Amino acid sequence: MWDNLITLYLPEYVSWAGRGGPKPESGNSGESLALCCSSLAGLRLCPLQVAYWRRCQLPLCSGGALGALTGWWGEVGGTGKGRGKRRGGIQGRGLAPSLQAAACSTNHPGVPRYGCPGQLFPTAHRPGLQGEVSLQYLKGEKYDHICGASLISQDWVLTAGHCISKSLSYQVVLGEHDFSVEEGSEQVIPILTEDIFVHPGWNPYCIACGSVNDVALMKLSQKAQLNDKVQLACLPPAGQILPHDTPCFVSGWGTLYTGGPLPDKLQQAQLPVVDHAHCSHQDWWGNDIKESMICAGGDIRSACNGDSGGPLNCRGSDGRWYIQGIASFVYGEGCNTLKKPTVFTRDSAFVSWIEETMANN
Repeated sequence: MWDNLITLYLPEYVSWAGRGGPKPESGNSGESLALCCSSLAGLRLCPLQVAYWRRCQLPLCSGGALGALTGWWGEVGGTGKGRGKRRGGIQGRGLAPSLQAAACSTNHPGVPRYGCPGQLFPTAHRPGLQGEVSLQYLKGEKYDHICGASLISQDWVLTAGHCISKSLSYQVVLGEHDFSVEEGSEQVIPILTEDIFVHPGWNPYCIACGSVNDVALMKLSQKAQLNDKVQLACLPPAGQILPHDTPCFVSGWGTLYTGGPLPDKLQQAQLPVVDHAHCSHQDWWGNDIKESMICAGGDIRSACNGDSGGPLNCRGSDGRWYIQGIASFVYGEGCNTLKKPTVFTRDSAFVSWIEETMANN
């Protein structure tokens, strides 16, 4: 069933991945982000990260045939005033390891009460979302947002594997909420290339092979300073499976709808979990969905372009919010397609790998 599979993401060829600017000239292999729509069992898939132009063997996604949490397909409007603004780093004191688990957020992210169908809803200053991170890459002389991520310890952030390219330089911004203004809560921390760990099972050339391991860890070059705007996100218990219709929240700085503008402010939307039995039904995602994934949404609300790598937050019985998923991909015909919920990497399937990687590095 994978005969029609086309490459989703080719990190080796990535050196340009920003909003705005001219379309790269044909043949200039160092100027494009080769992130293409893929045909999987006859369905069009798109990952969810931010980028304008990509060169590949297929036509670029454009217009209505667009979708992805980590990327834009073709060119979409809005550069986001002030996005990727440069800031100095901040030194922070670390908590003892024994205190880190107890420090993850218990605040409620708030149920969105308004907004047009399918968009993510504006938050107050990140209530309950203080573990969310803006992952940014160096474009020219400034850094620009490319994906979301989650702060899971004072030294580590968790994101999607397809957000990572060995040819890019990265930094993370903690305590970010509004890209258009300096709020004073931001902590800018560089990421060293040798401190990036993509799951060994992630295969950027094969969505069928790789999406089941779409996860990466990045070690911070200095400890995050925890405060009311920067908190740790909790990992779920290993192997945990959420029941159908569990209310969760997706958040990020991605487009408000397919082909729509980018917001300056962090957005969120409530998405119910769609269990594996429903999501893998033939008139939903079918066999494309694996046990190591978690689906959420499937109606008028969805993650969209630029939300890749960001968290799916779900409240546990202990009152804490757990990042149950990492935004991975959506249907290529549009972010809010009925019976095509947003697909996330299921974090509980990778707890052992996450803990081992952190312990060994």
